[in-house]
Amino acid sequence: MGETLTATRAEVCAAACADMFRGDGEIVAAAVAGMTPALGARLARATFEPGLLTTDGGPYLTAEPVPLGAPAGDVEGWLPFREHLWLVLNGRRHVWLGPSQIDPFGNCNISHIGPADRPKSQLLGSRGAPGNTRLNPTSFWIPRHSTRVFVEKVDYVSGVGNDRGAFQLRGVVTNLAVLDFATAEGRMRLRSVHPGVTVDDVVAATGFALELPADVPETRTPTAEELRIMREVLDPKGIREREVRA
Repeated sequence: MGETLTATRAEVCAAACADMFRGDGEIVAAAVAGMTPALGARLARATFEPGLLTTDGGPYLTAEPVPLGAPAGDVEGWLPFREHLWLVLNGRRHVWLGPSQIDPFGNCNISHIGPADRPKSQLLGSRGAPGNTRLNPTSFWIPRHSTRVFVEKVDYVSGVGNDRGAFQLRGVVTNLAVLDFATAEGRMRLRSVHPGVTVDDVVAATGFALELPADVPETRTPTAEELRIMREVLDPKGIREREVRA
């Protein structure tokens, strides 16, 4: 009998990020919100989405998915910032955001915490979040699921949610669960809980009422081939384990 492979929480999260790219085809994976969605994008390209365009984390479009922390390798194209803007305007990117706050409809905040005239913390600023959420498929990566991040109302709307005209919010992957917006009103719904996590764990870590299906499944674990690709090809140094706490 073959060896039984047990996936880590980080690997479950990376596979969940990969699944968000299903059906995307030949668009750019702008997975810049952390190592986990970057690994997920490259895993998707290496398995079920070979047409997905991935970069080295910079301006180079690479012939093959680049291992985390490695140089670009064979380069097939160059994507300067002006071309990024064309892709944004035409919906040719699937972007990942890492919000400091997100509300039930997916409005997200990466600008500041606290009132605008006297913020407690200054963050990145809105940057590309308004255009990304209005014009492109958008997913969210949150490595620390907590009531400080999942809030009833964000302090500032950097990226728009479903109640403000978002184009397509695919879902949210966290260290505890996968969530989406597949409800009549576009409110956040619990799609699955990661192995070892309960629905009550997720509810307690969320600062608003989640839509809960009658039966919440467990997030799928990566296949043996996906684990091999992550461990031997895309992330042999184990960088993925630094971002996710079990």
